[in-house]
Amino acid sequence: MQKEFWRHFDFWLFGSVVVLSLFGIVMIRSAIAGNVVLAEQVNRQVIYVIVGIVLIILVAMIDYHYWASLTRLMYVFSVLFLVVIFIIGEARFGSARWLDTGLILIQPSELAKIVMILVLADYFSRTANQKKDLTWIFRSFLLTMGVVVWILLQPNLSTSIVILVIWFSLLWISGLPAKYLAIFVLLGVIASISAFPFLEDYQQERVLTFLFPDAEARYGNTYNVDQALITIGSGGLFGQGYGNSTQVQLRFLKVRHTDFIFSAMAAEFGFVGTVIILALLIFIIFRCLRTARLASDTFGSLIAYGFTTLIFFQTVVNISVNLRLIPVTGLPLPFISYGGSSLMSLVLGIGLIQSVITRQKLKEIHY
Repeated sequence: MQKEFWRHFDFWLFGSVVVLSLFGIVMIRSAIAGNVVLAEQVNRQVIYVIVGIVLIILVAMIDYHYWASLTRLMYVFSVLFLVVIFIIGEARFGSARWLDTGLILIQPSELAKIVMILVLADYFSRTANQKKDLTWIFRSFLLTMGVVVWILLQPNLSTSIVILVIWFSLLWISGLPAKYLAIFVLLGVIASISAFPFLEDYQQERVLTFLFPDAEARYGNTYNVDQALITIGSGGLFGQGYGNSTQVQLRFLKVRHTDFIFSAMAAEFGFVGTVIILALLIFIIFRCLRTARLASDTFGSLIAYGFTTLIFFQTVVNISVNLRLIPVTGLPLPFISYGGSSLMSLVLGIGLIQSVITRQKLKEIHY
């Protein structure tokens, strides 16, 4: 059994994740250099990465079918955890998303992404032979909104959107009839417009400053996105060198170790270095898609598709924010941005991917 496990273990995927995570530590160290308040975060990220590597292997060793029997329990636990956060969570940047344990801050909404992938994968695999009608769609939507509503109340719009995107992607892969697609598009547009007045002030400001930027703004979202573009442009072809970016080291660029770490990376390593890192992220996405194709059953395949959607969507959104193509959202760059909860959710997903691929029924895998 152990021999079969390691024979099918995706070392290419594992190695790429480790390389990106180590690169993330390197970038975080440069991004917060000289900041005494944030200095400890480098050591914390090192611990997160070490724990994450161990978690990948541990989760991979557990048969992913085991989680199907626990999806209801995990779902209830996630909702209860989110309710607790809503009541006693620590507020940061305008929202209560964190639970302070005294040692670390836990962001349950990050772990809720993985739980929802498992819950939805279980639902769609169990109903694979059922009629794909509005009842089938509505039940999956209710399952999703049971978690999303509590994340929206934090408020955490970006994570809510991520989970809804995962839901729709799995819905589509599971056989959503094309005739309902136009309805979804119409409802999505109506919901987006109708929801704007109910957004928090800072959320409305992010949208408005994106649509109507103030060229003279010296602070706030417009200022930092402008600085992000300047930072990216300063990198040129090969970058200014590690730890030598004036935009980063002189702190013109804010939140440069989290939401805008892509800009810091572009400034120090340039276009060439950025392309290499993006190539690694794309490689990880394709390895996850490969797992979905080789999975031995629908449940495993949907897990892989769901996690692929998560990585792809967060990567595209984070980079788009840095390039000022969409409003600021607060989604991290996978495996690179600072954040323990974010990294833990990602490595759990990678562990699940490994669990799926090591239990596929093919005798030989063609690379």
